[in-house]
Amino acid sequence: MKNIFSTCSNDKVNQLWLLLFRVLLSAFFLTHGMGKLNMLLEGNGAQFPDPFGIGNNLSLILAVLGEVVAPVLIILGLGTRLAAIPAIITMLVAVFVVHGSDPFQKKEMGLLYLLGFLTILILGPGRYSLDGLLGRKK
Repeated sequence: MKNIFSTCSNDKVNQLWLLLFRVLLSAFFLTHGMGKLNMLLEGNGAQFPDPFGIGNNLSLILAVLGEVVAPVLIILGLGTRLAAIPAIITMLVAVFVVHGSDPFQKKEMGLLYLLGFLTILILGPGRYSLDGLLGRKK
């Protein structure tokens, strides 16, 4: 019973959790990006929203960067904090620009992803990552 109220943490468990959190969050996020990647590969970018007036295709490319490329790097734990930035920007745009006037229920998933990628930006990838492996060799 006293462990329930303990403020101590187990480093091995924390490191394992960072791995699991990083991989699962990014894998779930990839499911949103794969449709956009297919849209890009099929040349259907004209159908994608252009919230900043930079062109539909460029908007789609940036979304694919944030929803496909960044999550793959985060899963690998390679340049993790840097890779979290495009995912964060993508969610900021989705939640506050594309769905800005929508009800909270429409924004909720985007906000959860935003929170998750902000957590990864702050905490980093953990020991079980390519970043951790490369950091140990220095």
